[in-house]
Amino acid sequence: MPKSLTQKEALKAYRDMLLIRRFEERASQLYGMGLIAGFCHLYIGQEAVVVGIQSVLKPQDTVITAYRDHGHMLACDMDPKGVMAELTGRSGGYSRGKGGSMHMFSREKNFFGGHGIVGAQIPIGTGLAFAHKYKEDKGICIASMGDGAANQGQVYESYNMAALWKLPVVYVIENNHYGMGTSVERSSAGPNYYGRGQGWGIPGEKVDGMILGEVREAAQRATDHARSGKGPYILEFDTYRYRGHSMSDPAKYRSKEEVEEVKIHRDPIDHFKTYMIETLKIKEAQIKAIDDEVKETVLEVAEFSKTSPEPDPSELYTDILKEEAPLQ
Repeated sequence: MPKSLTQKEALKAYRDMLLIRRFEERASQLYGMGLIAGFCHLYIGQEAVVVGIQSVLKPQDTVITAYRDHGHMLACDMDPKGVMAELTGRSGGYSRGKGGSMHMFSREKNFFGGHGIVGAQIPIGTGLAFAHKYKEDKGICIASMGDGAANQGQVYESYNMAALWKLPVVYVIENNHYGMGTSVERSSAGPNYYGRGQGWGIPGEKVDGMILGEVREAAQRATDHARSGKGPYILEFDTYRYRGHSMSDPAKYRSKEEVEEVKIHRDPIDHFKTYMIETLKIKEAQIKAIDDEVKETVLEVAEFSKTSPEPDPSELYTDILKEEAPLQ
């Protein structure tokens, strides 16, 4: 763990990871009750990645990701009530109930989605990085993808452009070992995703994505590199999702023993809790207080998502066309 991690920072990181875990567990319950429709991709098991990265970002930085996005939203400090209300299709959601699980954003929090098309967020993230450089605001973009998306052609077009123009972007690959139901061993001839930018001179590294401290240290190196004008950086995080690809996936392509092995020996929240108690000497009572507070928060979030009104039918015609004044 980095020496700079104070007790206050550690408690916040623990709360953020636990909030993501409990939020996703409740989303699973609401989906089972029929209150969430469409696709729903849970982030359970991968919490240390987003929390570790977010802990080193600055207010002007931007974030964009794929469809396994609820954890990213919460790490960006988006209101969990607005996130869950969007999942249940209510007007109190971030996209007023019209985007659902995969399509919500927050300009206030510099979160630009949530994208349902595999890999489509990477060119957009590269564009956000171009905007940072153009505006000279010292910001960078964190553009995240899964191991499946890392095989998409537009990713490599983005690498080329980002390297050519030295854009301030960190490409994050959350390697949870399965693209839908296909293991990385069966889908990628070269499994070292972090090294795929070598042809353009883009540095990269592979990091244990289940240990928050290691995520945080690697994220600091990568963001420092991008922010200093040296161009893009690739981070591959070795992580794991406990649930199926989406709520409709029973995940029969892997054994229960495999999942339990990760839960017992590599769980990011359990690992960090042990570190807080044994190394930072944080009292268990402080941790218990966070557990209770998060539990209460999630109960309030679920209630809001069920009681917020559904969108008015007139919303069918909003956010479709923006009319510009004619050129003079």
